Amino acid sequence: MAETEQPQIYLISPPDFELSSFSEALGAVLDVAEIACVRLALASHDEGEIARAADTLREVSHQRDVAIVIDNHILLAERHGLDGVHLTDGSRSVRKARKQLGPDAIVGAYCGTSRHDGMSAGEAGSDYVSFGPVGQSALAGGEMADFETFEWWSQMIELPVVAEGGLDVDLITRLAPVTDFFGIGTEIWKSEDPAQALKALLAPLG
Repeated sequence: MAETEQPQIYLISPPDFELSSFSEALGAVLDVAEIACVRLALASHDEGEIARAADTLREVSHQRDVAIVIDNHILLAERHGLDGVHLTDGSRSVRKARKQLGPDAIVGAYCGTSRHDGMSAGEAGSDYVSFGPVGQSALAGGEMADFETFEWWSQMIELPVVAEGGLDVDLITRLAPVTDFFGIGTEIWKSEDPAQALKALLAPLG
């Protein structure tokens, strides 16, 4: 990524939400900021609930020409007309997802703190890799993806990289030169006004 390019924003849904109010909040955020992609990251194992969310959020996103992917559910991505899938098991399912969804689908891989897993995902056909958490988080047993991982990746690897998990203004300032995307989720959804929270979080990007 060229130093002059600003990272793009990749929105991550909360793991649990009330569909009608969240779809309104999502629409409001998409209307005030340029968003590259939305990720449906429901923790639910209820297929009906996930399917309803996929249909509703696809409509909200596609009305605004924003791509939408879903965590892990390759079949549901295909069935509900989503743009692709975000895999949370690193590089392990990338080839399978690519084969099933075809060359035009978005296939991304969350690789925690592992550069090796990131490279393996890229070799398997991933469109991007995600490292995190970058800030204090209960995820990943307390391990964090450090600045050096992103710096090394931006210098050595052409595949786009996402920084996610525990972002704040200081981390966005620091990581902006070495990441292609910021994955932003609970940082804004827990706010009364997610659109304003996003603006405040992105203040360092001008």
